[in-house]
Amino acid sequence: MARVVGKQFLGVESYAGYLTVDEAYNSSLFFWYFPAERDADNAPVLLWLQGGPGASSLIGLFLENGPFRVVNQKKLQKRKYSWTTTHNVIFIDNPVGTGFSFTDDDNGYARNEYDVGENLYEAIVQLYKLFDWSNSAGFWITGESYAGKYVPALAYHIHQTQACEDHQDNIPLKGLIIGNGLSDPLNQLKYGDYLYQLGLIDENGLAEFHLAEAAGEDCIRRGDMDCAADVFDSLILGNLPSSSLFKNLTGFGWYYNYLQSQDEDFVAPLARFVQRNSNRRAIHVGSKAFNGIEKVKEFMKKDMMDTVAPWIEELLHHYTVCIYAGQLDIIVPYPLIRNFLNKLNFPCTDEYKKAPRRIWRVDGEIAGYIKQAGNLIEVLVRNAGHLTPLDQPKWLYELINHVTHYSD
Repeated sequence: MARVVGKQFLGVESYAGYLTVDEAYNSSLFFWYFPAERDADNAPVLLWLQGGPGASSLIGLFLENGPFRVVNQKKLQKRKYSWTTTHNVIFIDNPVGTGFSFTDDDNGYARNEYDVGENLYEAIVQLYKLFDWSNSAGFWITGESYAGKYVPALAYHIHQTQACEDHQDNIPLKGLIIGNGLSDPLNQLKYGDYLYQLGLIDENGLAEFHLAEAAGEDCIRRGDMDCAADVFDSLILGNLPSSSLFKNLTGFGWYYNYLQSQDEDFVAPLARFVQRNSNRRAIHVGSKAFNGIEKVKEFMKKDMMDTVAPWIEELLHHYTVCIYAGQLDIIVPYPLIRNFLNKLNFPCTDEYKKAPRRIWRVDGEIAGYIKQAGNLIEVLVRNAGHLTPLDQPKWLYELINHVTHYSD
């Protein structure tokens, strides 16, 4: 097995390398696996997926919930609240072409969530053969942002595959945990009212947002996903040649936390660290490029504004689905997540809408608010933005432990 060796990793046990998921195009996903520090034989297995599309899951590892963080681009420092303390955690660069993952042919890139689900499934099946998780407390799929699509895509693929009588591989899926996730753009593309209520735009700006949102909704309903993605870019992402409407009206160059107005480059330090020759050797990536998001995003453009809500509705019949959101996020904010959740049709739809909201405390401090009905758990995390585990590591550690260790 591909053990990661080196003093720079502070004695933390881990394994890294490549999993071939499509032999026709030599498409391979990069993984980095950390056995649980406590009771690894029985701990839940947890997969973390970053968003983007095209963002490396090493962002989650080094910035949010892994066992260490990068200091001065040169060394690592232990993280106090790491999910690897109580979980066997796998970080995968997904889809193919993200981070250290690669393919030899453009046909190997994912175009939609069916491709994503299939490739991830191939990877997970291989990992279950490589590592002995036979006594683990089940498999959990987690992620944030655009992983609001990846997480259900893999879960749905597992569910559908294992519903077949002749399936050979058993993945003991227990549930999904999605943070600040984009899952249903039609019902989440409603920024104007939110920004107006925050005081970031006035009535004139609100009218401009409503006009653009209506255009985006029309594109989605017509099935023109290229058009819808362009509207989303022009509205808030700002990836087109011209600046976004959001930036033009607010001056903000940052949409991960409305208490911060300027961009923060958190990828560059970790990218420099993992690309040092000694670290490349340690994690078995050779000379493979550490890719940016551009090419993956280009191939996933038609997927950007598509929905996975029907898959989530089906999964809610069988598995725990926890959706958490940072209170201060702009790009995938809590009210727009609520808007999508309120449109779901699942066995406890009416119960969910009537369910009381409970105050959630950690060590006596109000960490947020929880609402639950059937298999659906909705959580607002206070004083946190888009990268919720970064902003509130202790609270997220407590939340993840509770969901994975105490859910039926």
